[in-house]
Amino acid sequence: MKDRQKLRIGITHGDINGIGCEVILKTLNDTRIFELCTPILYSSPKVVAYFRKALSLTSLNTVTIPSAAEAQDEKINIVNCLGDEIHVDIGKSTEAGGQAAWASLQAIVKEMKDNLLDAMVTAPINKHNIQSQQFRFQGHTEYLQSEFGKEQILMLMVSDRLRIGMLTGHIPLAEVPKTVTQSRIVESLHLLNRTMPGDFNINRPRIAVLSLNPHAGDNGVIGNEEEKIIVPAIEQAKNEKILAFGPYPSDGFFGSDKYKKFDVVLAMYHDQGMTAFKTLCFENGVNYTAGLPVVRTSPAHGTAYDIAGKDIASTESFRQAIYLACDIAKNRQRHRYLVNNAMKEADIKSLKESDN
Repeated sequence: MKDRQKLRIGITHGDINGIGCEVILKTLNDTRIFELCTPILYSSPKVVAYFRKALSLTSLNTVTIPSAAEAQDEKINIVNCLGDEIHVDIGKSTEAGGQAAWASLQAIVKEMKDNLLDAMVTAPINKHNIQSQQFRFQGHTEYLQSEFGKEQILMLMVSDRLRIGMLTGHIPLAEVPKTVTQSRIVESLHLLNRTMPGDFNINRPRIAVLSLNPHAGDNGVIGNEEEKIIVPAIEQAKNEKILAFGPYPSDGFFGSDKYKKFDVVLAMYHDQGMTAFKTLCFENGVNYTAGLPVVRTSPAHGTAYDIAGKDIASTESFRQAIYLACDIAKNRQRHRYLVNNAMKEADIKSLKESDN
């Protein structure tokens, strides 16, 4: 992808009956966002018009385009990916809402693959009503992993206070222990160790690893996964030049503010990491998919049907999702530049030495 002076950020509308469109349009109504990027919304003029009227956003500057290739700066670009019969049923989970979310997601992934976007921000979907013959995934993360052909990715929750990745994602709690393996932990630590420099400009990150059992197993009294799996994984990672530490019992780790001493944390399962994160950073937290070849962020909240259409949903998490997408896209450009220059310098040095 060619580096652009102004980033093109694609945005899905998510479930059109939730708060997604509301927080998107309220965020983009602040024209300062155009200083950072050119937003491209994958939705329809009809859906945008509905929320524009409902939220009294008369000053929105929108334009309908066929694809991101035709995006115009200083405007909210709309790529129409829905039919004219689409119906908004605010605050309700409907089949039409799921189909609209799927259409938006399909369209943005295609344009990401065509290198027309620098990053994408996905608004919340309903994981039930989006299911179909084409979409049989637990959520965005698993779908994107499949579409971009990556064997290993990591759900990484990000804020200015905390970064925490989930070793296991959207799986039943009963399946977590058998999924926590030494190889998986080591692979995830390597992924975080690669992600921090390239995506967050943090070299040699300090990574904390949480325990699986209460009190880190109490030397085998409450479980032996720490002694048999997690500790050996940490030692292996250290031998492979990764600054990994732990395992730490999550209650004391977060209760004592020990997390502030680390650049990123690896939790063993979804709720272990998400509970701490949403307690500390719910308002401005962002979901980032680490390990993808493309940049994807999402707000930390869901569809929130109960407050949809009431004009009370906070835009902070969605705004931060756009900011983070821009930051990571720029960091990746910078990292590519530095790596390419280092390779050129190494080649030049090698040629000079061979000449001598």
